[in-house]
Amino acid sequence: MNSNFEYIPYGKQDISPQDIEAVVGVLQSSFLTQGPQVPLFEASIKQAVQAKYALAVNSATSALHIACLALGVGKGDVVWTSPITFVATANCALFCGASINFVDIDPITYNLCAHKLEQKLIDTKKMGGVLPKLVIPVHLCGQSCEMEKIHTLSQEYGFSIIEDASHAIGGKYQGQPVGNCQYSDITVFSFHPVKIVTTAEGGVATTNNKNLLAKMELLRSHGITRDEALMTEESHGPWFYQQIDLGFNYRMTELQAALGVSQMMRLDEFVAKRNDLANRYDSLLDNLPLTLPMQDSEVHSARHLYVIRLQLNKLNKTHRQVFEELRAGGIGVNLHYIPLPMQPFYKRLGYETKNYPQSELYYQEAISIPLFYQMLESEQDRIVDMMRDVIK
Repeated sequence: MNSNFEYIPYGKQDISPQDIEAVVGVLQSSFLTQGPQVPLFEASIKQAVQAKYALAVNSATSALHIACLALGVGKGDVVWTSPITFVATANCALFCGASINFVDIDPITYNLCAHKLEQKLIDTKKMGGVLPKLVIPVHLCGQSCEMEKIHTLSQEYGFSIIEDASHAIGGKYQGQPVGNCQYSDITVFSFHPVKIVTTAEGGVATTNNKNLLAKMELLRSHGITRDEALMTEESHGPWFYQQIDLGFNYRMTELQAALGVSQMMRLDEFVAKRNDLANRYDSLLDNLPLTLPMQDSEVHSARHLYVIRLQLNKLNKTHRQVFEELRAGGIGVNLHYIPLPMQPFYKRLGYETKNYPQSELYYQEAISIPLFYQMLESEQDRIVDMMRDVIK
């Protein structure tokens, strides 16, 4: 790395004095867990995404896991998702004893392709294969998948839908907030530090189905209830509880929730700034041998990531050379994501990347360049100048 320059990460959190004050307030309170802040955070999510219910947990992975279980995913079932996602999206199906399969990405949006999904459903049905119990579209980089089309297919083929919106809090689809579950059963958000809003670690599941909420709520905390209406016998007294299901300790702490409540007050500001920076990248990088992110006309992206693709046929350097030279210049580029069929664990299960050619090509060309709320235009200019120097 060039020591003359400060390193610019691909993403980082923005913590305000108000955020710190909110967390300190919890430390000085009577509750570090299971207090008032988690319901307040859930309420802020419900209001932002216009869903009936929201359930906060300790990570988006946990949210995906209990969302799958709430929808009845289990042994013998198949879950379909995108190959271009973080491993948790697929792993959550395996946690439930189900198997996983993949639908290749759209070459323009890089999201799970609704048309390839339709063709795979037609082919699977024709061949007498197992249709998916659940499909998990992933809103890569903050841009929603083609949810209306996917929802129409779910009605025809009988599968449930979880939107993996880990990148997309504050985004919109057809003018409505991502997470309102108009076209899905459950939507899952992530609040990891590099995401748009952070709770340090944390996740939320939103839904409009009261029964799904109740099931996820039970699974979040050991399968234990104090609700007498759910008990198998009369309560022994005010202390009484029953474990009525096999659940987990997936609870969010009050510290995390308080940070989330404070951060959510700036959601619109965060998303607007990211869009401004992304639009500026579009202008500054326009004349370089790069494919820039396309924004669907029905979508307002939350702009979690800014992914460029190298037009390698116009360059005299490899993908790796460009990546390493940018890193050496203090630019914290990354790659989101390695196709899941390339991972050794999934290779051992028999998956091959060649079966998903658009995902394979994406991996050969894609680089995530820095984008975060605190980014200065001078930092962005330096990134663009370095890009020009490296790929000229």
